[in-house]
Amino acid sequence: MTLIIGGGISGLSAAYYLLKHSKKAVVTEAGKAVGGWIQSVRDEKTGLIYEKGPRTLRIKGNVGANTLSLIEEIGLGEKVRAITADRPSSKNKLIYVNGSLHYLPTEFSAFFKKVSPFSKPLITALLRDLFVKKVPKEDESVHSFVERRFGSEIADYLTSSMLCGICAGNSKEISVKFLMPYLFDLEQKYGSVGVGFIKETLNKKPKPKVEEFPGQLGKKSKEENWVIFGLEGGLNTFPKKLSEKVLEKGGDILLDSEVTKLTLNKNSVTYELNGKIDECGHVISSLPTTKLAPLLQHQHPWLSEQLSSIEYVSVAVVNVAYKGHVLKYNAFGYLIPPSQELPVLGAVFDSCNLPQGDWTVLTLMMGGYWYDKFFGKESSPEFFLETALKYNEKILDIKEKPESYHCQLMKEAIPQYVIGHHEKVNKMLNYVRDKCLPISLIGSAFKGIGVNDVILSAKAAVDNIVR
Repeated sequence: MTLIIGGGISGLSAAYYLLKHSKKAVVTEAGKAVGGWIQSVRDEKTGLIYEKGPRTLRIKGNVGANTLSLIEEIGLGEKVRAITADRPSSKNKLIYVNGSLHYLPTEFSAFFKKVSPFSKPLITALLRDLFVKKVPKEDESVHSFVERRFGSEIADYLTSSMLCGICAGNSKEISVKFLMPYLFDLEQKYGSVGVGFIKETLNKKPKPKVEEFPGQLGKKSKEENWVIFGLEGGLNTFPKKLSEKVLEKGGDILLDSEVTKLTLNKNSVTYELNGKIDECGHVISSLPTTKLAPLLQHQHPWLSEQLSSIEYVSVAVVNVAYKGHVLKYNAFGYLIPPSQELPVLGAVFDSCNLPQGDWTVLTLMMGGYWYDKFFGKESSPEFFLETALKYNEKILDIKEKPESYHCQLMKEAIPQYVIGHHEKVNKMLNYVRDKCLPISLIGSAFKGIGVNDVILSAKAAVDNIVR
């Protein structure tokens, strides 16, 4: 039997893939519900669905294809709400700089014009990269890398705000090698991102014709040019349905059940669950690394220390709904660069992406890396709402009071991939492999933050177990 600690999307995916291989799987979840940070809340007053965590999934590459296949496999194909490439919310992205919202360029011709807030046409940043010498590095921050190669405005306005949206993090600390490995490798291999991209494009060998997005859902996504998709009833429909399939296939899911002790033996694992000692053949941990670290400290102090050294940041999430259409912009949402020194990281215009009748629904994300700076010990829902409404008026000119709202602090939710994270992860995984420990490490700290990433890493972990 394989014990899976953590009932988020990665833990549930691992259980599902194990059961497909006819292996016994038991999922333990310390909370009262599965899903982890994928949390959809139905507002009692309006019936609207509010998303506290991820709300849509991207359809791109192998990771996207894998998730789409899983969605179809568990019977959620009819629940998919797709957003196609021609939708304004797919094209339009905003950043808030110097007191104004600015549309990011979407047309190729815009790269040759001066587009606010940038002082020069964006083509100058691309040309700069062609003439900047390579700097051999083991790793560096995203900000440092982008500033060297493309200039300070791209680093300050574009990538720094993008990282606020991806991991609520500080681009001056986040590792480019971990978060943007393709760009990092292009410079190290070719001396320039642009030169490398051109060479690899020209030298790319035609791939054998393999269906990248298999199944009816994959075919439909390609024909209709989907970019992202959500689910009817909220994204939490995904882990709920996955948990049902785990149970149908003979797996167990134990809620309100916390593993408090782990001992990794040569060919088995001894664990304490709800005060009882038991044994299994292998354990898969999808816990945050800081929660797993204490369980391994007595037996593997070095590994425990590495796990506990990964920092997580908290994000305050405020969902607000206004009757009618009070938003002047038709876009995915906006992001705010840290240079603007505001508590808001960005906002998603939910009603532009996945409309819910005659409502304007917005989700604001606040804090992240700067949570303590802007909120300190003041973490009441009332203060979160007050802050959100203040910036809805300042940034979006929405003066109305919302018909309904929901506030929640996602405490220590997002790992920070600081410089050296790539090497740290590799060392931990090599330690587990070299010592033949009966444990697999999955989740957002190891192979990427996205839902697609953690699902694929769960699948890879299972493949290694059953191999």
